[in-house]
Formats: sequence, structure tokens, C-alpha cells
Amino acid sequence: MNPELLLDRQKRTDRAVSTGLFSNILLAAVKVVAGIFGHSQALLADGINSTSDVAYYIAVKIFFKLARKPADREHPYGHHQMESIAALMVGAFVLTTAVAVFWDSVNKVYDLFAVNGQNQPIAFYALWIALATVGIKIWLFIYTRNIGREIKNAGVLALAYDHRNDIFSAVGASIGITMGLLGYSWVDPLAGAVVAVVILRTGIEIVKESSDDLMDTVPAAALEEQIKSVVKEIPDVCDVEDVHAHRFGPFLVLNITVGIDGSLTVAKGDEIATRIEDRLCAEMELVKKVYVHYHPAGCRRPR
Repeated sequence: MNPELLLDRQKRTDRAVSTGLFSNILLAAVKVVAGIFGHSQALLADGINSTSDVAYYIAVKIFFKLARKPADREHPYGHHQMESIAALMVGAFVLTTAVAVFWDSVNKVYDLFAVNGQNQPIAFYALWIALATVGIKIWLFIYTRNIGREIKNAGVLALAYDHRNDIFSAVGASIGITMGLLGYSWVDPLAGAVVAVVILRTGIEIVKESSDDLMDTVPAAALEEQIKSVVKEIPDVCDVEDVHAHRFGPFLVLNITVGIDGSLTVAKGDEIATRIEDRLCAEMELVKKVYVHYHPAGCRRPR
């Protein structure tokens, strides 16, 4: 990736994170205050979710800054894995928030039924705030997801998934508040519990995807076929026997085993390997480094 594209990637990453951070600061303050004074457990749960968003958005900004450190002796491929670590941290925050919100909502439902508690009437403005949150989060999800996909940043995509999670959370809060206004006070805290389950599912998805990157999960079939199709077009390559791809942030480091004519000289084999490296780096934008191992195979190609 050339320096201009890398700089553009960094700027777009910063924009996505900063937009989400300032939006969540505003939403957290409004929803927590409105949830408390408007007597809506669902809106308060959603506000707590936004408050946790603020905390890990700040942490994500720090991790993204660390990911831009240049390569050194201990980290020859750079520090881009920090992006996957940031995504893993987002997932951990989401899971923790889900458990806290679910527990609080269940306690509220228990108080209403088992202890014969009485809810104070929900303020009507709580519904408008919940509906406004839905609209804001739909825009943030689309905006952040598009950036994450275009720059292939696992951390930004994790933030997009969290915005999507917040859409469901706000919809659940809106339904709970509406039912509470109609006199079904138990629906509001129950909606908070349902919201927590949706939050939990999103957290599991984020943790799984970021863990796959950190544990060098084998490349998807489509990526493997793309690599093989590029390599097989190179003269003197008889077969592509093995492909391993390791992710470092948005980049890929490839380890490839190919078969070549066993009668070729070592110098010729090295020339073929160099052509493979150059072709993959030229045709696949995010390939940072290619290692090629070659050995004799039962074939002869015109030279």
C-alpha cells in the first residue's frame, strides 16, 4: 500500500472513530438523564450501553494510534495487529455491558412482580429520544461499515457492528417505552433484557472475528482461490500445493508452496519465486510480504 493510500486510510479511520465517539457522548448523556428522570428502564439500559461505548471508543483511539508505529526489530511487520486487539477489546466491552444490562433488567421485572413494586409513569419525551437514537444509529452504522469495508479495518468494522447493535437496542427501548406509556409497565424492563441479549450476540460475533485474525485462521476459500489463480498463471509453476495467509491489521503475509520442474537450477527456481512475489504484491493490494517455498514436481513446462 503506497504512502498516500495509507495516509488516507488513517484519516478515514480517525473520522469513523471520532464521529462515533462524539455521537455516543451526546447520546449517553441524553439517554441516561432521560431514562432516570423519565422513569424508563429500557432507555436507561440503552444509555448505559452508550456510556460503555464512550469508554471503549477512547481506548480504541489509543490502540489505533499504537497500530501506526513503524516496524522495529521485535515487530518486523509493524504493529497493525493492534487493530485486531482493539476489535477484541470492543467485543469484551460489549459482552460485559450485555451481562450488566440483562441483570439489571431482570431485577427490575422481579421487583414489579415478586415484590409488587410500582413503576412511576414514563415521560413521553423518553419515546422521542429512543426513536431519535434509532435514526442516528442507522446513519452511524452505514457510515462506519462502509469505511471499515473499504479500508479493511477489523476495528472499524467492530465499531460498525456495535452501531448495528445499538439500532436493535434503541428499537427495543422504543417498544418498551411505548408499552409502558400504554399501561404495561412490565414491558419496559423486559425490553431492556431483550436488548441485552441482542448486545450479547453482537459481542460474541466481534470477539470471534477478531480472535480469528489474531490466531492466524486459515484464509477463506475465496481468498485462497484468488491467490492460486494468480500464481498458476506464472510460467514454470506446475502446481500450487499450499497457501497460508497471516493477517497483520489490514495486510496479508503469504506463505506459499509451489511445485516446479525438478530439472531446473536453483537460480531458476529463485527467479520463479521472485516472479511469484512480485505478481502477488502487484495484483493484491493488501499483500505486504510473500514467502515462496518450491520443490521438484512431476512436470515440465516450456521455458
